[in-house]
Amino acid sequence: MTTAPWTEHVLVRKSAREPEGVRLSLRDWGGDGRRPFLLLHGLAGHAGEWDGLARRLRADGHRVLALDQRGHGASERHPVDVSRAAYVADALAVLDHFALDGAVLLGQSYGAHAALLAAGSPEAERRAARLAAVVLVEAGPAAAEPSVLDEVGGWLRAWPVPFPDREAAVAHLGGGPVGEGWADGLEVRDDGLWPRFDPEVMVASLAENTRPDHPGWWREWAAIRVPVLAVLGEKGIIAAEEYAEMARLQPDRLHGVGLPGAGHDLHLERPEPLHALVRAFLAETRLA
Repeated sequence: MTTAPWTEHVLVRKSAREPEGVRLSLRDWGGDGRRPFLLLHGLAGHAGEWDGLARRLRADGHRVLALDQRGHGASERHPVDVSRAAYVADALAVLDHFALDGAVLLGQSYGAHAALLAAGSPEAERRAARLAAVVLVEAGPAAAEPSVLDEVGGWLRAWPVPFPDREAAVAHLGGGPVGEGWADGLEVRDDGLWPRFDPEVMVASLAENTRPDHPGWWREWAAIRVPVLAVLGEKGIIAAEEYAEMARLQPDRLHGVGLPGAGHDLHLERPEPLHALVRAFLAETRLA
């Protein structure tokens, strides 16, 4: 029997909307030197998506934690509050609980969006010592098109679950390292493999980002006061126009890099280049 290279921690975060608390599970890769990292996965993802990057960052000497966000993985499966504010508050609560001063918030897609909002929130100013930088993988401040809600919801609801075996799951979920990464998040039951999320909770979590009248999160973006690395895939979802506006509003703090040939799940496709980019960013901004 092999022992996981990480330890699970469970926090229970209480709030006015959830007085009994919400279970939050984290993978703690250890390390108590250099720069702490908190890793946030995307919608319908799981903390294990970061294992490849977490292992490399830990080898560099960093303290690394990866959060199963609410509604996902080993965390509370059916939280009452699935607002953007709740996801942001969870991330900030983790920084506080572990006293992670000078931390880097690193996320992909929906998790990167939470990192962006956390860095641009008034709470970030009150926790200035906690946050040193943000790394956004395939995310930006623009609101999503309303059609995205149906597209994502339709895709999640159409998973042919239970998958009879891992091979079938990997094939359906994209094959290669992307399919492997998604399959790693499945739950093994007697009748096959099941997702560790409820599709309706995912849809509800995404709804706020897709309102037809939503102006986007540009105010929060402009309020960020720490260096930001944006890593975008050539075949990803961030349009050139969105990135241009990001650069216009944050000309001194934004460091942008595109990965040729990479898609939206570039953290699964290309963990080694992503790690190299993060290392270079830390050195360039003197955060190493």
